[in-house]
Amino acid sequence: WSIKIHNGSNEALAQYKINITSIAPLLEKLAISSDVYWVLQDPVYEDMLSESRKMITNEKIDAYNEVAVRILNSSSRNSKAKVKVFSVSKLIAQETIMKSADGLHLPESSRDTNAMILMNVYCNKIMKPIDGSCCQPQPPLTLIQKLAFCFFTLSIIGYFIISLIHRNNYRKNKSCTDLESGEEKKPSISTPNISTLEMLLQCFCKLGLIMTYFYLCDRANLFMKENKFYTHSSFFIPIVYILVLGVFYTENTKETKVLNREQTDEWKGWMQLVILIYHISGASTFLPVYMHIRVLVAAYLFQTGYGHFSYFWIKGDFGIYRVCQVLFRLNFLVVVLCIVMDRPYQFYYFVPLVTVWFMIIYATLAVWPQIVQKKANGNCLWHFGLLLKLICLLTCIYFLSYSQGAFEKIFSFWPLSKCFELNGNVYEWWFRWKLDRYVVFHGMLFAFIYLALQKRQMISEGKGDPLFSNRVSNVLLFISIVSFLTYSIWASSCKNKTECNELHPSVSVVQILAFILIRNIPGYVRSVYSSFFAWFGKISLELFICQYHIWLAADTKGILVLIPGYPMFNVLVSTFIFVCVAHEISQITNDLAQIVVPKDNSTLLKRLLCIAGFFSGLHFFSAMQDQSRH
Repeated sequence: WSIKIHNGSNEALAQYKINITSIAPLLEKLAISSDVYWVLQDPVYEDMLSESRKMITNEKIDAYNEVAVRILNSSSRNSKAKVKVFSVSKLIAQETIMKSADGLHLPESSRDTNAMILMNVYCNKIMKPIDGSCCQPQPPLTLIQKLAFCFFTLSIIGYFIISLIHRNNYRKNKSCTDLESGEEKKPSISTPNISTLEMLLQCFCKLGLIMTYFYLCDRANLFMKENKFYTHSSFFIPIVYILVLGVFYTENTKETKVLNREQTDEWKGWMQLVILIYHISGASTFLPVYMHIRVLVAAYLFQTGYGHFSYFWIKGDFGIYRVCQVLFRLNFLVVVLCIVMDRPYQFYYFVPLVTVWFMIIYATLAVWPQIVQKKANGNCLWHFGLLLKLICLLTCIYFLSYSQGAFEKIFSFWPLSKCFELNGNVYEWWFRWKLDRYVVFHGMLFAFIYLALQKRQMISEGKGDPLFSNRVSNVLLFISIVSFLTYSIWASSCKNKTECNELHPSVSVVQILAFILIRNIPGYVRSVYSSFFAWFGKISLELFICQYHIWLAADTKGILVLIPGYPMFNVLVSTFIFVCVAHEISQITNDLAQIVVPKDNSTLLKRLLCIAGFFSGLHFFSAMQDQSRH
C-alpha cells in the first residue's frame, strides 16, 4: 500500500525506515515474554498486475524487506530479546504467487501453509513429534554426555599418538636389524604387535566415531525422520526375499546335535531379520503378525534358558569370570547408549530382561546344593533335587506374576529402581517381564530333559539319522506340525490384544517346541544350516539394540531418512550402514571383553571395584543433573 500510494518513491521508503526504527524497541519489549515474528512482505507476479498496480515491483518490495530485516537485526543485537523474521512466508509466496488471480493476492493454500508452519514453531518444541524435524530445538547436552564426548575425544587422540609412536619404533628397529645383518631382505608383510593399551584405545576410538553417528542420527536433528505406514506387502515381500536368500546359502553343520551352535545362530538370525522387518514396516498394528512376533521374542528368551542351563549343568562353572563375561557382553553397548543418547537402562527393555533372567538361572543353579551333571551321574536322586529347584523357581515366578505390588516393591528399591524405572515407575518392566514369564523356565526344563535323554543314549544324533525310531519320529513330527499350525491359526484369529497377551506366556512354548522338533527330528534337516542367517545370528543382539537410533530413529517410533525423496534407496543405504555398525560393535565388544574381564580372580575383583566406582560417579552426576533441572 505504501508503494502504491506514494508511487514507489524513495521518500516513502525513508519514512518506512524511520517508522520501523521507532517501533523496534516496542517489539523487543514484547519479545521478552513472547515470541514475536516479523512477517516479510510477499512478492507479486508483475505480469498479471493491473495498470493501477504497475508501480508495485518485486525490486521495491525487496528494498522494504531489506530495511526491516536490517533494523530489527541490528536492534536485536543490543537487546536481550530478539524479534524473529518469519522469512518462510516469502519463500512460500514465491512458489504460489503464479496461481494468484490478480498477481497481488495469494491463493488460500499459501495461507494454510504459513499457518501450519507457525503451529509447528509453537507446538513441536513442546510435543516433540517424531516426524516434526521443523522447528524442534536440539536437546542440550547433559553433563554426562559432555564427559563422554571428552572421553572419546581423548581416546581418539591417544590412540593416534600411541599408534604413531609404536609404528615409528617398529620401523626403526626393523631398519637397524637390516643394517646390522648387511643383507638385502624382502619386505615383510607382518604388522607390529598391538599392545593392550593400544587395542583398548583403538576400540574406544572406533566406538567414539560410531557413537557420534548415533548422536547425529537421532539427537542432533540433522536427518529427517518419517512415519511408518503398514501394508501387507511392506512386511511379507521382504520376508520372502530373505527366506530365499537364507535357503540359497545352505551348508553342512560341523555337528549334528539338537540345537547345535550353527543351528541356534541360524535361528537367532532369521528371527532377528523378521523382527527388524516387523519394526520398520509398522506391523505391530496388525494383530496376527504381532502375536507371531511375540513368539519370536519368547524364542530368544527360551534360548537364554536353554543355553545358560546347559552350560552350567555340563561345565559346572559358577565362577565370577563366567558371570562377568556374560554380563559385559550383554550390557556394554546399552550402558554406552544410555550415556551418549541420554536414555534410561529400561528403555532398551530386552537387555534388562535377558540380564535378569541370566542372573535368575545362575542363582537357581549356583545356590546350595550345587547340582551339576557330573554329580548327578553318580546318583539319580540329584536329578530330583534339581527338579525341586526348578519347581521352586516356577512357584516364585507364578507368585510374582499375580502379585504386581510385591514385584514393584522388589524393583523399586535403590539401586534396582535406577535400572528398571521408566517414566518414574516400574510398570513397563513389570509388563515386559510378565509377558514372557514362563518361557525361560521352559527353556531350562527342555535342556534338562534333552541332556538326560542324550546321556542315556535314548536319542540318535548321527548324521542323517532321525532323532528317534522311525515310528516315534513320524508321530512326533505329525504332532509338531499340527501344533505349529494350530497355534498360528489361533494367533491369526486374535481379536483382542490384551486377552491374547494374557494367554501368550502359557501357550507360546507350544510353537517353540513344535519348531525345534520339526527342525531336528529329520536327520537331513538337522545336518544343514543357513550360513546367511547364522551370520546375522552372531550379531543379533547388536542389531536389536542399534535399530533404536540408526535405522528406525526417533527411538524406534519413526524411520531414519538419510536420503530424502528416494525411500527405497534410503532404506538400502541406511540398512547397509546399520548392519556394518552392528557388526563392528560386536567385534569391539568381544575385544573389550578380553581386556576388561581378565581370568585372574584378584585382577578381576579390582576391575569390578573400578566399575563400581564408575557407576557411582554416573549416579552422582545424574543426581546433579536432576537437581539442576528442578
